[in-house]
Amino acid sequence: MRRGRQTFGLRLVTAGLAVAGATLAGWALAAAPPPSKTSAFSPPPVSAIDDSPFGRQVALGRAIFNDPRAHAGAYVGNGLACSNCHLDEGRLAHSAPLWAAWVAYPQYRAKNGHVNTFAERLQGCFEFSENGKAPPLGDPVLVALESYAFFLARGAPTGTHMAGAGYPKLAAPASPPDPGRGARVFETHCAMCHGANGQGQSVRGQNVFPAVWGPGSYNWGAGMAQINTAAGFIKANMPLARGGSLTDQQAWDVAAYIDSQPRPQDPRFTGDVAQTRRRFHDDPYSFYGKVVDGRLVGDEPRRP
Repeated sequence: MRRGRQTFGLRLVTAGLAVAGATLAGWALAAAPPPSKTSAFSPPPVSAIDDSPFGRQVALGRAIFNDPRAHAGAYVGNGLACSNCHLDEGRLAHSAPLWAAWVAYPQYRAKNGHVNTFAERLQGCFEFSENGKAPPLGDPVLVALESYAFFLARGAPTGTHMAGAGYPKLAAPASPPDPGRGARVFETHCAMCHGANGQGQSVRGQNVFPAVWGPGSYNWGAGMAQINTAAGFIKANMPLARGGSLTDQQAWDVAAYIDSQPRPQDPRFTGDVAQTRRRFHDDPYSFYGKVVDGRLVGDEPRRP
């Protein structure tokens, strides 16, 4: 039955690519659930993007968001799209929607120890989640993405935490997150889309489902490499179109499994895993620098 569902899904994807040239984001977003009813805000529809000079920047930002490799390839080092972690083109509540992020900046971030502008936050996404390099401030890529975020946030209040912002924060699990249990959750609920080896799936060179570990995934500096962040995202949004179907414990466990697997090195790597953990990953919800199944997690080569 599982194999049949997978074949059917790939047929749908192939057809979509052939007819509409859909990207990973385009297919996945079509299957994403509508924004949560708990959200007090609804972003403007795509049809509201006009052909004015500003509208064209918004459209470019949307294109970059859905397929950064095609539209911002100089700054991308993996196969992920922004819309893999910010579903429904950055619209979906409880999936770190862009409309809630835009109105939250500038803000202080402990990660880099200073007040960040929204553009600086975007730079971090390219460096860590995209495993690439940060576009310089003022770069057309950042301007377009800022324009798209501003468009989605039209009418949103500033200076307040909006319902549906970020990912849900799960209560501490009844049992400590366990990669072994998580492996079984992954096999049952995740492997059909992300592959048994976690490397995702592609059709005709286009990514259909993202890699969740390995060289084509986010690096150790990304927020999603934190078990608590990944667990909140998974609980609310995964499996795709069936968010909320896993128990909290399953979400914690599968996040632990995914975030104990090899992935690209943290670009802040000091040359020593233990030292890098002390400086950047000294957190109970990070496996970086710990030993899991006899392997030192995070002992990957630095990006050339």
